[in-house]
Formats: sequence, structure tokens, C-alpha cells
Amino acid sequence: MELSINTIARIIIVGVGATAIMDLWLILLKKLNIPTLNFAFLGRWVGHAVKGQWFHPAISKTAPIQGELALGWCTHYAIGILFSILLILITGTAWLYSPTLLPALLVGLITVTAPLLVLQPAMGAGLASRNTPTPLRNCLKSIINHLVFGGGLYMSAWLVNASH
Repeated sequence: MELSINTIARIIIVGVGATAIMDLWLILLKKLNIPTLNFAFLGRWVGHAVKGQWFHPAISKTAPIQGELALGWCTHYAIGILFSILLILITGTAWLYSPTLLPALLVGLITVTAPLLVLQPAMGAGLASRNTPTPLRNCLKSIINHLVFGGGLYMSAWLVNASH
């Protein structure tokens, strides 16, 4: 698949836009006193992972790293762009120019496997949050968050097309 600069820019914009929409959702959850991921912990995990330590009994008790909050936010947005690339690999670039909701929501649903099967176990929460006091609630939150991200993929692509 050969990509033009315009197409690459759209993929990045859609990924950043979808991540920003998810962040607005997470802000709403915080306002409702619903706990969400602390991006400093994501940065801490990445900082230790690049040094070879992938798994932690509890990421909150792992030694902090310098700049972990900034690293966590950058990682969060990089992952959003990667998930946008995944959507285009599945649908093809035509989706960027004529987006539909269902593929975006399906990619949102597919991407929930990353926190449930990789990030939560690596941070000490266990597979699908099973080591937490409320594993079902945490899994449902992850699913909803990623469906919001999927909706954000669609909305971002729609906005890019509406502006052209």
C-alpha cells in the first residue's frame, strides 16, 4: 500500500483526534469520580520496559522515572496513531475519505485487547484486571473507553472530510 503525504497526515490526524476525544471522555469520568488510568503509570511502565522490566507486581509501587507523566502522554497519543493505522490496514485508505462508523467501532473493540491482555497484566492488575477488587467493572470501563475511541476515529475522519 503506497501512501501519499495527504493520506499519512489524515491517518495521524484521525489517531490524534480519536485519542483527544477519548481524553475528553476520561475527563468526564474523573468529574464523575470514576477512576481512570494515570498516564504517569503508563510512562513509568514504558520507562522500565525499555530497560527490560516488562512486568510489575504493582506499577504504583515501582520506582518512578524522570519525565514519566510526559512519557505516558506521548505513549498514549502514539498508541492512538498506531490504532488509526490498524484501522486503515483493515479497511484500506478509502475509509479515510468516506468513513463509516461500524469499522471504527470494531477497531475500538479490537484494541481493548491491548489493555486487557497486555498492559493490565504488565502493570500488576492481572489478566483482564483479575487482581483488582472490581475486575468486571474495570473490563467494562476498558471496553467502553475503547468504543469511545472507535467513535472518535469515525468523528475525527468525518471532521477532516468536512473541512476539505
